Amino acid sequence: MRYDTGGDLLVAVLRELGIDTVFGIVSVHNLPLVEAVDRELRFVPVRHEASAVNAADAYGRARGTLGCALTSTGTGAGNAAGSLIEALASGTSVLHITGQVESEFLGSGRGFIHETKDQLGMLTAVSKHAATVPSADAAGRILREAARAALTAPGGPASVEWPVDLQYAAQTDTAVEFTEAAVPAPGEDELAAAGALLASAERPVIWAGGGATRARTQLADLLAATGAALVTSNSGRGAVPEDHPQVVGNFATTPAGRALLADADVLLTIGTHFRSNETADYGLGLPAAHIQIDLDADALGRVYPAPHALHGDAAGVLERLLPYAKRAEPGWTARVTAVRDEVRATLHDNIGPQAAICDAIRAALPREAVVARDVTIPSSSWGNRLLDMYDPRDNVFPRGGGIGQGLGMGIGAALARPDAPTVVIAGDGGLAVHLGELLTLAQERPRLTLLVFNDGGYGVLRNMQDRHSDRRSGVDLATPDFELLARACGLPYLRIAAAEHAEPVISEAVASDGPTLVEVDLAALGPMKNPFTPPVKIPTA
Repeated sequence: MRYDTGGDLLVAVLRELGIDTVFGIVSVHNLPLVEAVDRELRFVPVRHEASAVNAADAYGRARGTLGCALTSTGTGAGNAAGSLIEALASGTSVLHITGQVESEFLGSGRGFIHETKDQLGMLTAVSKHAATVPSADAAGRILREAARAALTAPGGPASVEWPVDLQYAAQTDTAVEFTEAAVPAPGEDELAAAGALLASAERPVIWAGGGATRARTQLADLLAATGAALVTSNSGRGAVPEDHPQVVGNFATTPAGRALLADADVLLTIGTHFRSNETADYGLGLPAAHIQIDLDADALGRVYPAPHALHGDAAGVLERLLPYAKRAEPGWTARVTAVRDEVRATLHDNIGPQAAICDAIRAALPREAVVARDVTIPSSSWGNRLLDMYDPRDNVFPRGGGIGQGLGMGIGAALARPDAPTVVIAGDGGLAVHLGELLTLAQERPRLTLLVFNDGGYGVLRNMQDRHSDRRSGVDLATPDFELLARACGLPYLRIAAAEHAEPVISEAVASDGPTLVEVDLAALGPMKNPFTPPVKIPTA
């Protein structure tokens, strides 16, 4: 098939992929692409390339599909790199298309505008897949190969650089047939040995990571058959709805969670990479009788020994393990539920007045609604644990731990799911990283409530310094008047300054059909009972 420009071809490919919204920044080196997308689909002009990728990432997460970002070449592509690292760390599917200088000057090193040395090498380093469009006859194939790579489990970002002269050129698109990649599966002997161990379990614990979110039905069936405890990583939250009585959740390192793991006789882990912050820097004790399932062969036994390492897709492997499942010993499932209740009650008490905000968010949101979170104290202390998730697509956060990505992610998720409200939990320090996206919020007007927890700086690091040092460095920051800022951007503004404000303010904001900025004045609200510090080791003399 023939297309007048690369932009027309791109629109056709995106439609094939079910993408109706693209996030990006227009440039002289992507103009044909942006113009076609804006004419035929929805182009969302964010204010920074990093936010374009974050928004596309969250759009894909919230839909359970692929997101698309358009950036410029050189500095523009470089600005996107940090957010590509986030998508790579989290295994989320993003198609990133960036401009490139004219083919004639590519790689010449003569300082052509927007040129950078070895842009493809940079993109290769931060992407699962990266490629250059070499000709107008190859663009369709290159785009589809990239999308396929991004969507193939485990997912990740795929970057395509496209010389601008080839974007303007007429395109010839030839249909390409792709063969399905073989899905690894454990052999019968491996599975039978793991099944025998599972059948012997009297006090089983299952740990669900991000890979388990693709096996929700099978995981729920296994819980029902065994009466096991379900512990999760942050990425695995919602694989089974967190109001299920056997879901302990993201509480493995709490005293009660550690005690449960210490008494367990068999551990089954599914698609989790045991991140340092979820295992107390790998100091968390786990049962030696360990069955590990992962699609990534390199993950098997990498952090904790796994005598039964099953390389394969979680859904398929769990389906084959299910016939071996036996019921836990009497009293174990009741203890699991007691631990679940204990860890939640303890955290609810420890966060003091912020508990009212957590409760108000959950009460105001329908069961299917996105909660996007930046890296900030409310997220790290209770948003990633206490605020129940019922579907993994609702659980949007920067898994790589980078600050400042929450609002961009929230915008992408809100535009992916316009029929449900989205809440974003951010701190004043993280919001300042991409403050310009308040203008994107005002322009696009999604159904999004932005909760800004204002403590005048980087509260996590401030707490660390107050605990371990005699002075503060770089943590106390100038903070805008958020009411004036909201007014300047044309955004409604509300404020929470006491626990009793939480329910009426959040209910009003969530009920709105557009965006609202809600400032949580932490100085007025009052402190948590115990200041939050991250699980990072500080050497002491």
